[in-house]
Amino acid sequence: MTTLVEARRLVGLPDDESGQGWLEVAGDRISDAGRGAPPRTPDVALADGVLAPGLVDAQINGAFSIDFADADADEVRTVAERMLSTGVTAMVPTFITATVEQLVEQVSRYGAARRASNTAGSATRLLPAHVEGPFLSPRRRGAHREALLVDPTPEHIAPLIELSDAISYVTLAPEREGALEAIRAFVAAGIRVAVGHSDATDDQVRLAADAGATLVTHLYNAQSPFHHRAPGVVGAALTDPRLTVGMIVDGHHVEPTAVRLAFAAAPGRIMLVTDAVAALGMPPGVYELGGDQLEVTAGQPAFRADGTIAGAAETLDADLGHATSFGIDLVEAIRAATRTPADALGLTDLGRIEPGARADLVLLGDDLRARTTWLGGVRVWSADDTMHEGPGATVASGTF
Repeated sequence: MTTLVEARRLVGLPDDESGQGWLEVAGDRISDAGRGAPPRTPDVALADGVLAPGLVDAQINGAFSIDFADADADEVRTVAERMLSTGVTAMVPTFITATVEQLVEQVSRYGAARRASNTAGSATRLLPAHVEGPFLSPRRRGAHREALLVDPTPEHIAPLIELSDAISYVTLAPEREGALEAIRAFVAAGIRVAVGHSDATDDQVRLAADAGATLVTHLYNAQSPFHHRAPGVVGAALTDPRLTVGMIVDGHHVEPTAVRLAFAAAPGRIMLVTDAVAALGMPPGVYELGGDQLEVTAGQPAFRADGTIAGAAETLDADLGHATSFGIDLVEAIRAATRTPADALGLTDLGRIEPGARADLVLLGDDLRARTTWLGGVRVWSADDTMHEGPGATVASGTF
């Protein structure tokens, strides 16, 4: 059985356009898709909003008062279920600097929770973890504890490599002693590497890319800035086509002009990440990140007691609105939250609307906030009834 869906505005086809389009769902996959009028009377017609691939958040520390660093299986499941209301259908939980032994314990615990939640279904897909630290620069440590930062020696990276199936990528500073060898070892084990929390020169970043690094963690934040005689991490990130570049577009971490510069300099390589902490979806208050307390006031990101910015409290669909309000084209913004992060993580069946892709979708309102979310062709969350049946069609509860 297939379901033909028509959308007034469809984004996510290979043509990178926005306009009328259609897709056909068979089981949990997209079996066909195209631009313009559908080939027959649709089973479902979406007359309003923007139908897009489900959003992919490649960096999130926690949400709904829960910090992944100490979350149990039930808490991980709670976040996965509630993230559907933000249009996120796949996410990469992040674990910040701790001792290697602590990180191994945290990632192992998350791995078990991930398997259980994904098996149960009906919740945001949980992807292997992002380990952010402890191989970072003391000068660019941000909210990370300086006393725990270490070089990526073979002894330090070996326990993480043993967890290669549970780790999507590791962020490190390529200027640290042994970093290039560590990058090669991680990549050989199937773990991607991001440059971040780094005071590296642009040449050092390019050497990291030569060694196999393919990502940059939260552009502009906690890294050597651009100067015309010292381009730093930012300069390398924006000019090296081998690097996919994460950026927090919450209206606080990066100014609008810098956002526009990044999209203009690195088209197709920018991925929106929330870098959200436990405060996401919660009222102002005090929350935890890796054992440290953070304070969040209304409309602001999270800060440590010393005034260091320490993560965001905005959802990824809200970041789409920020990006477009800063002048980023709608299609570019949506691609940065869907196809680009999926491609960067090697997930070629997510973040796109084309035959063979998973039917993970989100209907965005005119404000670009999620209104309805589908996972594998099944409607798993809806803010309101935005759909109507096509002539003679029947749409069962819970299905498309």
